[in-house]
Amino acid sequence: MEEELGKPVAERILPPTEQEVLNEEDVKIKKYLRGEGANLEVLKDKKLKGQLSVIEDLYGKSAKAAAKVEKWLMPSEGGYLEAEGLEKTWRIRQETISHEVDILSRRNQHDIILPALGPYSLDYTLNGRYMAIAGRKGHLALVDMKDLNLIKEFQVKETVRDVVFLHNELFFAAAQKKYPYIYNRDGTELHCLKEHGSVLRLQFLKNHFLLASINKFGQLHYQDVTTGSMAGVFRTGLGRTDVMQVNPFNGVIATGHSGGSVVMWKPTSSSPLVKMLCHQGPVSALAFHPNGHLMATSGCERKIKLWDLRKFEVLQTLPGHAKTLDFSQKGLLACGTGSYVQILGDLAGSQNYTRYMSHSMVKGYQIGKILFRPYEDVLGIGHSMGWSSILVPGSGEPNFDTWVANPFETSKQRREKEVRSLLDKLPPETIALNPSKIGTVMAVKKKEKKTKKEREAEEESAIDAAKNITMKKKTKGRNKPTKREKKKREIIDKSKKPFLQEQIKEEEELSRKRPRSSEEVELPKSLQRFARKKTAT
Repeated sequence: MEEELGKPVAERILPPTEQEVLNEEDVKIKKYLRGEGANLEVLKDKKLKGQLSVIEDLYGKSAKAAAKVEKWLMPSEGGYLEAEGLEKTWRIRQETISHEVDILSRRNQHDIILPALGPYSLDYTLNGRYMAIAGRKGHLALVDMKDLNLIKEFQVKETVRDVVFLHNELFFAAAQKKYPYIYNRDGTELHCLKEHGSVLRLQFLKNHFLLASINKFGQLHYQDVTTGSMAGVFRTGLGRTDVMQVNPFNGVIATGHSGGSVVMWKPTSSSPLVKMLCHQGPVSALAFHPNGHLMATSGCERKIKLWDLRKFEVLQTLPGHAKTLDFSQKGLLACGTGSYVQILGDLAGSQNYTRYMSHSMVKGYQIGKILFRPYEDVLGIGHSMGWSSILVPGSGEPNFDTWVANPFETSKQRREKEVRSLLDKLPPETIALNPSKIGTVMAVKKKEKKTKKEREAEEESAIDAAKNITMKKKTKGRNKPTKREKKKREIIDKSKKPFLQEQIKEEEELSRKRPRSSEEVELPKSLQRFARKKTAT
């Protein structure tokens, strides 16, 4: 009775719950193993067999450790909408999703209608807990999205074009009619940044503590919010634009222009890092993938293009127009135009984006900005009649790292994180297209040419060293003075030889580079009478 129905006795004795746990662990361990193990029985070399068995044991231990870490530190798994049979995911409506999700997730679906103060722009903090909203008619508000509590709202009584959080929820910047202003959480005005002028778009570089803005004259400004100093002021030279986005991977700012070009900038260079012709018409929106290697652009010729920034090549061209674009933490791409939102997804991981979800708003609403909320399956939409929030399953990162962003952080944790981030602040010089080059070993420089004096000094020292060589005393007949003198001369000539060869090489190079004299150049007969004649000596 060792086996029954093809199952071992040990497997039947274990309770089903424990067996399921073991199977789950095996699956996770297989995920982290480096392929199939080596077949050690075939090997005849005992030494090689022993070395490979030690390596295989190490691989197994590391895979088990990684599986344990995933079990305890990454308990949640992200999931997408799954269709059955002929059903399509983009036909599933928000009402259907709200019936299937829990109460806490259902609270994230809302529609705030304020038609007299729109259109609205919005921004989230890095941990996704707080949201800042700005109405074009001067309405500014700060909302706690966890409890759905209004922290502060006030009216500035002038046009507000954009809003962005600084390093945490205590400070945010608003691009108003004449200048951008910085406010604290209580709505108190802290700074008026007059150097920036009339700003159309704002971006904050979290690792460098730089506030970047582009104004209506096409000027790009970088300001350090810790010291207040201006890190860089440049003229783009490509006209007015309100399309600007920061690459989260390297801190490079990209601007889209009316000529169809996307230009990338850094604060330490007045000339652009990259200038790409992306569209035949004006660029209406652009967005960066969280990994920094993928960029999405939208043009007025009704095309959305996905670019590989490592090769600067088009990966995919999709039909459609988008006034605003945004990538989620898990790589979903949201496109908004008019009163329609479409979400594209690369569910197979092959960088081939297809339609995943769609959402139609009330007819007449004009979408101004869409933004995914970090660590939540939520998409925020700012439109002409207020702002809305819809559920997008699989868009947010299910497991957060408290050292990076903690949605449940206390005031003490926030203070500690602020101090730590200020200590880890990167200088503007570290912004580059490839930040991984920083910290690598510098390439060996080519040897610089030595001056004439240095060459002569080296030659003299080599000759002196050759003269001071003590000669060995040899047997009778081979130790004559003439032979010793001859040998000494040979050694001195040998020490001079490399210097002479180097001199000959330099002369040859000079003769190649030297232009031919006018006598050697044969002029045409029609021009020979203008040639300079030699003076008689």
